[in-house]
Amino acid sequence: MVFDAVPGRVRAAVGCGLVALTLVLSGATAPAAGTLPPFAGPQFNSVAPVLQQATPAVVNIAVRGHVRERNPLFQDPFFRRFFDMPEVVEREVQSAGSGVIVDARQGYILTNNHVVDDADAIEVTTKDNRRFQARLVGRDPATDIAVLRIPGSPSLTEMPLGDSDRLQVGDFVLAIGNPFGLGQTVTSGIVSALGRSGIGRQGGYQDFIQTDASINPGNSGGALVDLNGRLIGINTAILSSTGSSVGIGFAVPINMARAVMDQIIRNGSVQRGRIGVSIRDLTPELSQSLHLDRTGGAVVVAVDQRSPAARAGIRANDLVVAVDGASVRNSSELRNKIGLLPVGSRVELTIERDGGTQTLAVEVAPSGRS
Repeated sequence: MVFDAVPGRVRAAVGCGLVALTLVLSGATAPAAGTLPPFAGPQFNSVAPVLQQATPAVVNIAVRGHVRERNPLFQDPFFRRFFDMPEVVEREVQSAGSGVIVDARQGYILTNNHVVDDADAIEVTTKDNRRFQARLVGRDPATDIAVLRIPGSPSLTEMPLGDSDRLQVGDFVLAIGNPFGLGQTVTSGIVSALGRSGIGRQGGYQDFIQTDASINPGNSGGALVDLNGRLIGINTAILSSTGSSVGIGFAVPINMARAVMDQIIRNGSVQRGRIGVSIRDLTPELSQSLHLDRTGGAVVVAVDQRSPAARAGIRANDLVVAVDGASVRNSSELRNKIGLLPVGSRVELTIERDGGTQTLAVEVAPSGRS
């Protein structure tokens, strides 16, 4: 079953004989992989100094709203024939989640889209029990990211953003949120894996940080923090057969969340573009047939002849190995990087072709236009 991490809101789906629970959480980004904070030393036995700085930036989110769903009685022919009842009924929902203040002066808060989906009213409570009515600035279901806004104030605490591209498996992390509505709670663990995708039935743009830091319902939209107190991810999902943490949790990398947030604040929504290529992962068999030495990258399968990619000189069988100098491991990573770029921006793709390497500049065009 796939469960939202918001109490009282459940979606179920069973497939492939595996029961999976997907909970949306929040995460934080690490500025430098594998580093310990300045206070670390031979006597280091506590992360309390980090949490004193980080926890005031994590808020609880309470949502009231209405959802429309098909009336189950309407499926019964007897009730349909003899009773005047609506086919669709509306019911009130209440849920709770978490969020992270990322701009105290402007009052911007990052959280999960599923936390505020169908919301009529959103209340934010800070660690010191101040309450604010929040406004939904915008949301992006494809990445499960949403941006809220409360009145900005110097008395609010914001969390500095790290760099999730510099994370390494084994880095220590802290998860902060509001599990089961208990109130602010901190758990710890490590980065278990990077670049996870195909989690549950969420689809969209997935490049999750996997962690064994305990994440539970209500942690959705909360912070994943490194030992320097920087936000490296937004906790989003867990894999479980019970609905509680079994040590496999997922967070949206902060670099992805930041790109989405910037577009939402600027445009009210995310405007995704295209460059006009079809791509696939580089498998060992494909690498051998194309006479390549690499095991990672994205292979161009086809190029739209009227697309920006064609105008830039990209061809079928080109291997894309980097975007703006950052290496690309697979086709999903390339799709994520291009999909999060603003329309009209230019991106440099490093490709391998015929044994050589070259860099081509491509303009990101609006979807539906070459």
